[in-house]
Amino acid sequence: MNPPKKQRILYIHIAFWCVYFSFFYYQYTYPKHGQEPDLLKAFVDAGFQAICIAAMAYFNYFVLLPKFLANKKWSSYFASIILPLLLSVEILVHGKRWIVDGYRHEAWFLYTDRFWVSSTLSTLFICAFVSLLKFVEDWFELEAKKKEIENEGLMAELRFLKAQINPHFLFNTLNNLYYLAFTNSPNTTEVIAKLSQMMRYMIYDSNHTKVPLSKEIEYMQNYISLEELRLNNEIPIRLEVKGETTGVMIVPLILITFLENAFKHGVSNNVSDSFVYAVVELTNQTCTYTVENPKIPKNTNNEEKSGIGLQNVRRRLELSYPNQHELIIEDTPTHYRVHLTLNLA
Repeated sequence: MNPPKKQRILYIHIAFWCVYFSFFYYQYTYPKHGQEPDLLKAFVDAGFQAICIAAMAYFNYFVLLPKFLANKKWSSYFASIILPLLLSVEILVHGKRWIVDGYRHEAWFLYTDRFWVSSTLSTLFICAFVSLLKFVEDWFELEAKKKEIENEGLMAELRFLKAQINPHFLFNTLNNLYYLAFTNSPNTTEVIAKLSQMMRYMIYDSNHTKVPLSKEIEYMQNYISLEELRLNNEIPIRLEVKGETTGVMIVPLILITFLENAFKHGVSNNVSDSFVYAVVELTNQTCTYTVENPKIPKNTNNEEKSGIGLQNVRRRLELSYPNQHELIIEDTPTHYRVHLTLNLA
């Protein structure tokens, strides 16, 4: 449990005992039967009562509860609490008789069995209340630990999903690089430079929980440049950015999968009407991402199927933007359109 939580718990206990003391001090100083109250003795009286009951309550809180109830030793717990309870009540009763004698009109009540019973019941009640605080504290601490373990599991799953993207990207790019080298393309050097820049982003920047959106867009632009070189700039490809990206953070590599799928399923030199249109728009802490491409016949698409796809990115969205995203996919016989909305607030 971190220090701020411990401090809050301490403040709750202090506040409770301040209220407890103030209640009885006010009660003991209230004029009765024309008798003027002795403020000093009333202060000592209320303070002594609070100390006696608090001693029993916190002996139960720090010793008995952790030792017995934590291990579900109920019979041992009830057997162990009887003697300390009786001892604290006896000290309370005899101490109050000595303090109160002569300064309160109703001092005779302290010598009755009713006072002993009421002292026992009040001590039990306060012990039960403080014990309840202990149970609540332990419950919140347990829930916090469960949440921490759950978050660690989710982060491990996210790392695994993100790691799957790296080999997928490498296979595609190395295939492109192989093609350019095989055809003695003058663009091979440029491709290697862009690939190096993209790898730097994937290896270093993408390890952060979130990255600047501008870097993510730069990564996508480099990816498009590689595809344009491979396609000899014969296919209409457009990535449009609307709105101010400065200071906007996003989960890394969350947008690229849709762009890769657009090139995989919507681009071919053998199809005249191939195209890829992508738009990133920012308005009021909301990022809207749209990717559209035509659907080309499968027999004209020579790229290998990827094991990475929508299932991966859907799961990453669920983990990274729970209840803060909307993914709409339009899959018609002629075109494929992805519309993703992210709440970045």
